[in-house]
Amino acid sequence: MSRPVYALLLGLVGAGIVHISILFLLPHFTERDAWSQLSQVSDFYTPTSITGTTSTTPLIRSVDPLFAAVACRFDLGDGVVHVQAPGRVPFWSMSVYDRNGQNIFSFNDRTSADGTVNFVVLTPEQTIQVRRQLPEEFVNSVFVETDIGEGIVLVRAFVPDQTWRAAIADFLSGVSCAPR
Repeated sequence: MSRPVYALLLGLVGAGIVHISILFLLPHFTERDAWSQLSQVSDFYTPTSITGTTSTTPLIRSVDPLFAAVACRFDLGDGVVHVQAPGRVPFWSMSVYDRNGQNIFSFNDRTSADGTVNFVVLTPEQTIQVRRQLPEEFVNSVFVETDIGEGIVLVRAFVPDQTWRAAIADFLSGVSCAPR
């Protein structure tokens, strides 16, 4: 009888040590999320490269080497966010994430009206206001309606080979993320 009791106590003590260790390590990992890293290097509405260059390290690890990407933090309390990029590339995708990194919405060049990056992120209340008097600049935009207040827009572009690197860099450097 004493052996099972001893094993049970040893298991409980081991589980307690593991849980306490996790609690002590939690602040170390929570400060390194995408929102925190972006806020350290750029302000709201500033598209920032997250893939790095040959001279810099990527802002976020585990980025696919065949894609280049920019991220932009936004606050819908300032108004709707209009995201655009000039030109065309072989493939692009766009995602909207909440502040905690949960994917809210995603689409790519095949789902936009004319294959260009042109979308508006807004709340349901803002959608009603915008639809009453649709600005000319929003006529061909894809509307992304969400209940989040703050979030991140991520625009990624496929780099088929090194000859495309400059064109993709120009495309992503032209991404605008502005409140309206």
